[in-house]
Amino acid sequence: MRSTVPLHNASQMPFWRRPITLLFLMAAAMPVAFSTWSALLNNFVIEVADFDGSDIGWLHTVREIPGFLAIGVIAILMFMREQVLGTVALALLGAATAITAWFPSLGGLLTITMLSSIGFHYYETVNQSLQMQWIDRQRAPQTIGWIMAAGSAATLVAYILIVLSWKTFDLSYNFVFMASGGFTFLVAIFCMVAYPQYEAPNPQLKKMVLRRRYWLYYAMQFMAGARRQIFTVFAGFMMVEKFGFEVHQVTGLFLINLVANMIFAPLMGRFVSAFGERRALLIEYSGLICVFLAYGGIYWFGWGVLIASALYVLDHLFFAMALALKTYFQKIADPADIAPTAAVAFTINHIAAVFLPAALGYLWLVSPSAVFLLAAAMASVSFTLALFIPRHPCPGNETIFSNPLLKAAE
Repeated sequence: MRSTVPLHNASQMPFWRRPITLLFLMAAAMPVAFSTWSALLNNFVIEVADFDGSDIGWLHTVREIPGFLAIGVIAILMFMREQVLGTVALALLGAATAITAWFPSLGGLLTITMLSSIGFHYYETVNQSLQMQWIDRQRAPQTIGWIMAAGSAATLVAYILIVLSWKTFDLSYNFVFMASGGFTFLVAIFCMVAYPQYEAPNPQLKKMVLRRRYWLYYAMQFMAGARRQIFTVFAGFMMVEKFGFEVHQVTGLFLINLVANMIFAPLMGRFVSAFGERRALLIEYSGLICVFLAYGGIYWFGWGVLIASALYVLDHLFFAMALALKTYFQKIADPADIAPTAAVAFTINHIAAVFLPAALGYLWLVSPSAVFLLAAAMASVSFTLALFIPRHPCPGNETIFSNPLLKAAE
């Protein structure tokens, strides 16, 4: 039987065995597999599996199905602790990534992508819940910013190795997938055996939670999922299809993103602490509107690879500001709602993700610029929703339409 440690006693343990260290360790392990898979994917499917825009759309639709089914985490938590589920899911992500190159066909890649996606999405659902339970609210924006930077730092090392060694040592896709996935798998096993089970002070509800007062959070999650898909699926695909980027060039672009993210994420956490979630999200969405319109300009005006690369980096930076949405929910949520609402929110986030990639894959074949124009429209809707966030969100003051004084009187 694994030992259980109350969260308030964890500070007495050695630093390397504290909950915050476990969060940092898992945050460093996950993107080594996932980001390496993302960096190699577009080149692998075009060069080895002969994918077109429609095929890549179907691949990402399948990848998002487990995200849509993330609400199933609530059922699993009836017989498995969140911390255990998180490490098991992380191990599955690593194992599936490791064997990706063994299946260079549409059917094979759809199957292995489904497995890795179950690991990724169930890990992410649980990880978000654990962060909000284990990290003090006052320090959450900055701490989450540093956790994001730790993930970027780990991925940075992996990307540097790919850039420096891909052509020098004529690496194969199989070797890189095996190395990155294997690393994540081994770290997950270490997390399973080296850490006790931490007991948060507020037991989590083990049933689906849908509360009317969280409506704005649900709406923003839905729009974030729809908008993110266009960037995830088509921005990188464009760099390979339109500009002929090779693996080391795509990875180099990811490297620039990582360095910028390592610097920017902690600063973003401080910005959210100082100026609030509303301002941070308004800046993110206004920036994304401009970036997506500029992506369309690449096709409308024939802009070159330098502008496309700059937009890709800016796009990534604006998405890093999304930590404000996480801290907004932490401020308005009942402590017992965090785990079930994280699962519900992940499902809502992936509703559009299930059908958008496949549908937009066909639109891409007709007009790539129309895909990015649609993304700009989605970012505009998100901007409008962000206007409804109050300056100081809290339970009872979830939106600008709430009246906390009236509720207190009742």
